[in-house]
Amino acid sequence: MSESFKQVPQSPMTQSGIGRVIPCKKLEAGDPVKWLVLGWRDLARAPALTAFYGLIFAAIPWFITYLVTLTGWHLVILPSIVCFMLIGPFLAAGLYDISWELEKGHKPSLWHSIKAVKRNAVNEWGFGILLAVLMIFWLRVASLIHALYPPYLEENLQNLLPFLALGTVIGAGFTLLVFFISAFTQPVLMERRVDLATAVLTSMHAVWINKVPMLIWAAIIATSVGIGFITGFAGFIILMPLIGYATWHGYIDTIEVKRGRHYE
Repeated sequence: MSESFKQVPQSPMTQSGIGRVIPCKKLEAGDPVKWLVLGWRDLARAPALTAFYGLIFAAIPWFITYLVTLTGWHLVILPSIVCFMLIGPFLAAGLYDISWELEKGHKPSLWHSIKAVKRNAVNEWGFGILLAVLMIFWLRVASLIHALYPPYLEENLQNLLPFLALGTVIGAGFTLLVFFISAFTQPVLMERRVDLATAVLTSMHAVWINKVPMLIWAAIIATSVGIGFITGFAGFIILMPLIGYATWHGYIDTIEVKRGRHYE
């Protein structure tokens, strides 16, 4: 094992009362910042692999935007986003594998990270499909809210405000649901090879009992996504791998793992 890692006593575990939920630890408000620091260390130790996955994460939204600009056909957005939701977990699995290999003192490789999706392939696909279904549902709801806007009203802030408020509230609730479901599901599936229901319930339980630190983590992710869009997707080259590496350390910090370990 690398000298950067050592065995440490496990933090107290919190049981959920649900048999299929893996126990998790109580977090401190500053823990998400620590995950970023550890994620940055992984990024610096695997720059070539980081660039490979980062370019993919940046290329996908750029390609969607390019298709819309080229064709003027906004209907390509839905299938494109659905495809991204399906392959996103597999890209994240590669990043988690890199951090995992560094944790074990191994030299990560592209092929090894690509093969990470085979560890729990059925449930990984199930997770991707679940995210895609949720995304389709949200887009349908957003379309319904848009359809409710009376065409005879003038488009000013006063008239638009009720619909903007409704969309914001529903969108925030939907985003929160997705965050609960997906915060740690992928790392659980990778390391534990459990079924999808166990991984999802574990993720939801971990977020629920760590509301403040996980809210901070959600804000960090949202800020990173915002920076990525502001920079014309170039920011995703660094930020998405960083979030992926940090998520793995968040998983190690939060969910009971097979063996006690700590990354310094």
